[in-house]
Amino acid sequence: MEQLSIDPKSTALVLIDLQQGIVGMTTAPHPASLVVANAVRLAERFRALSATVVLVRVAFSLDGTDALANPIDAPFVARPGPRPANWSELVAEVGPRSGDLVITKHQWGAFYGTELDLQLRRRGIRTIVIGGIATNFGVESTARDAWERNYALVFAEDATAAMSAEAHAFAITTIFPRLGRIRSTFDILTALNPD
Repeated sequence: MEQLSIDPKSTALVLIDLQQGIVGMTTAPHPASLVVANAVRLAERFRALSATVVLVRVAFSLDGTDALANPIDAPFVARPGPRPANWSELVAEVGPRSGDLVITKHQWGAFYGTELDLQLRRRGIRTIVIGGIATNFGVESTARDAWERNYALVFAEDATAAMSAEAHAFAITTIFPRLGRIRSTFDILTALNPD
């Protein structure tokens, strides 16, 4: 495996959907609590290096008219409708903190219909370290879009989780190696070079 070196000046940490309504779900192979803890470790290090931290959340209007509602065969996929008042609030441990960017999306991917790409480019970002929930929905959709926009990607494997271990494993072993590099939180923290 290639040794990783990350320049914090041109790298952003992008954390997907670490919000009240999602981290309360059962996740695998990592519990949401571990995903959040590793995300916090990454975010604290990025902030300490004055590197860009982006917190992405998914939210919809009260009437749900801004959410996709195409016919689907998978009933477990959340549909628009009443949600608890704090459903889209980011978990307090993650942030936001002063200087963080908060992006609100209305679908799985964080690029379409948001200013994420614009804000990253204005900050000279060329590499994205990405994590969040769910591995095969929000994280994968955002990563695919990032790759098509020519960002280098580093996946924080233990700062991501899915609704099943099988779904997580498929993305990690089949999709993500074609889009970027997969590392542990520890490896990413070790690779962050402040010079």
